[in-house]
Amino acid sequence: MSRALHELQISGLIDRRPGSGSFVCVPKMKRQIFGLLIPGLGQPEIFEPVCQGIASGQTKTQHYELLWARVPNSQQTRPPDLLEACDEMLGKDLSGVFFAPIELVDGGDEASHRIVAKFKKAGVPVVLLDRDLVPFPQRSNYDLVGIDNRRAGYVITKHLIDRGCRRIAFVARPNSAYTVAARISGYREALLDADLPATTDSIWFGAPEDRDNLRYFTDTIQPDGIVCANDFIAAVLMKSFQKLGLRIPEDVRLVGIDDVRFAHLLPKPLTTIRQPCFEI
Repeated sequence: MSRALHELQISGLIDRRPGSGSFVCVPKMKRQIFGLLIPGLGQPEIFEPVCQGIASGQTKTQHYELLWARVPNSQQTRPPDLLEACDEMLGKDLSGVFFAPIELVDGGDEASHRIVAKFKKAGVPVVLLDRDLVPFPQRSNYDLVGIDNRRAGYVITKHLIDRGCRRIAFVARPNSAYTVAARISGYREALLDADLPATTDSIWFGAPEDRDNLRYFTDTIQPDGIVCANDFIAAVLMKSFQKLGLRIPEDVRLVGIDDVRFAHLLPKPLTTIRQPCFEI
């Protein structure tokens, strides 16, 4: 027994203290570096509390540190900026990276695939935040943390149906993330379950601040309810409707998804679905 303990001590597996006994040595963990590559951080607002949650875990474990990519804080982050940030991060000893695929810009899909390909080639694991790399209902091979967007679209649309709406439209911006396609799927499913028309004409991809095209869309569809892809679109749409002389909710009801902090500051209370961003 004495020889065995001596060999364990020499191997660094136990610590022998005279008068106290022998204790298992806790191995020192290598400090890991996790990268955060999030285009347009703060636009929309959901990624701010997501990153707060990640940073909160850092303070609890002390075994890893976060490397924030130097990306311009803009909703219209250019794909070249993200690719440059990716190359800069790959110069570090990364243990893994959190990545939110690019949306709302031309060439975003291609750039997102190039970015994850670079990380994969370097042997750096990738966890996707909020949205996938491939069109809904497909799933990429990467882990993804986010809500069930199809169900969110279904639940919020059913809310309008339960309030008596029968001509329900969906509004989103062009080049939106694939999460929006999932929300549209849930929106259409809710309409079909209620025996209401679910045509492509009632889905509008446009700028909610473009009042001329918005007026044409509403005059054509004459919706009594609108599901917005997110709260930011709902806020801009609410302002545009006020300029067009449409009353909310008397003429048309608006709902959103995300439950961002500014929603309670809108002229009319916004019904929305909350994303548990910190928990994500």
